[in-house]
Amino acid sequence: MSGTAPPPTRQQWLGLVAISLGVALIVVDITIVNVILAPIIDDLEVGSAEAQWVQESYAIVFAALLLVTGRLSDLHGARRVFLVGLVVFGVTSLLAAAAPGGGTLILARALQGIGGAMILPTSLALLNMTFTGAARGKAFAIWGSTIGAAAAVGPLLGGWLADFSWRWAFGVNIPLVALIMTGVLLYLPASPRTRGRVDFVGALLSALGLGLFAFALIEGRTHGWLLTTAPLDIGGLSWSGGPSPVLVSFAAAALALLAFWRRQASLSRGGEEPLMDVGLFAIPSFRNGNVVTLTVGLGEFGIIAVLPLWLQFTLGYSAFEAGLALVALAAGSFVASGASFSMTATVPPLAQVRIGLVLEAVGLLVLALTATTDSAWWIIALALFVYGVGVGFATAQVTNIVLADVPAERAGQGAGIQSAARELGSALGIALLTTLFFSTLTSGLRDRLTDSGMPADAADQLSSTVTESAGSVIPSLPDATADAAREAMTGGLALSGYVCAALLALALLATLFVTPRTPAPDKAEANRTTA
Repeated sequence: MSGTAPPPTRQQWLGLVAISLGVALIVVDITIVNVILAPIIDDLEVGSAEAQWVQESYAIVFAALLLVTGRLSDLHGARRVFLVGLVVFGVTSLLAAAAPGGGTLILARALQGIGGAMILPTSLALLNMTFTGAARGKAFAIWGSTIGAAAAVGPLLGGWLADFSWRWAFGVNIPLVALIMTGVLLYLPASPRTRGRVDFVGALLSALGLGLFAFALIEGRTHGWLLTTAPLDIGGLSWSGGPSPVLVSFAAAALALLAFWRRQASLSRGGEEPLMDVGLFAIPSFRNGNVVTLTVGLGEFGIIAVLPLWLQFTLGYSAFEAGLALVALAAGSFVASGASFSMTATVPPLAQVRIGLVLEAVGLLVLALTATTDSAWWIIALALFVYGVGVGFATAQVTNIVLADVPAERAGQGAGIQSAARELGSALGIALLTTLFFSTLTSGLRDRLTDSGMPADAADQLSSTVTESAGSVIPSLPDATADAAREAMTGGLALSGYVCAALLALALLATLFVTPRTPAPDKAEANRTTA
């Protein structure tokens, strides 16, 4: 047996391109809606509650199904589930593009979440089975850079397409799905399948727990964390008082996930087939790597949720210009991808994760320290470029670490768990940062207005109006009031940058507990043969 695995073939690299484009598709669909929401509201005449569900139904369903689709990937083959996910995503994109009203669009977005949940974990399983050794590190570098770039390109693409019609933001997915499916069928072989069944009770508990948890994280700022501060209207029913639906959702999610964990542990002990193999957490790199993944998600995605608001309503950028500013982040991710190719042979994945986390924190600190109401575009671009380089290193290689010791026949479950950790970290980070950002905006503006002599009641009302509009009313305010609002929003962005940098520093600390993997060459080759 050869001591060195053969280099990947051209067909394998082309397969990687198809996988990466599939992941880019679902990530863009998360961020693109933020930019096209205003024309959707005008065209479909939907209210604020429906508009919010257009954004959130996708993310909630997506997070809820990741563990289930990971198991399906093991049973039916990662390539097959990936292809089915693409079909679901394409059909529901067509439904979204043709939606005659808000209800249909919300349904389409929720169904899109099913497709997205089938694509993300299977993409990881496909990479883990297709590449080994140094080539695996390079493959994950491309995969991770694609996520960072897609998150930045989404707002840019949405801003451009919104000039024609918001419907094109969904319609453009259809030819892309056809192209990606062609690449997968041509360049990726059929994936191995394992015999077994799906634990439907566990599937229900995991979907219920993860869905309720994602809902609570997303809705906390709107409806209150403990007591109901704004009514929740669903299907003609209204929750308008008493304990917050968010608090109840957190409690229900905790009970469902606890019941899920106990059931999976019981099935494992009894030699039956669990939906999630809890034995994977006995692998140090998998267990501790998922802690890092969760923490990285906390620090990475929150800033992307609030940065476009600051760019548009403080600096006066258009939606397209705000998206264009984020291209620096995408460029940094691509630079990291190229650098990782030359570093893979000499710099282990864990070291690359640490380099990435340091660069991310530095980029955010530069952004926070230099944020003003008239920040120069080149300072913003420089900070986002450094941040993007960090994302390119950290996002890809943390996945490499998490899945490094997971056997090929359990790769789907491992990828599903890692994807769930990433999504929950992202949801928690967005919830934390948006709450922090808007709370700082409200309190900062109120203080500035009262200091200028405005009565407290009027200052409270005006600051609430600015916050509820996410800053969109700032351009229509009198000059002095608008300046105060821009200063308050800038303060919120700076504080958000500092908090995200601190969270990434915490993730860096957590990497100290990840055991580096140094596989024997024959083991790597054996894994390749099995795949």
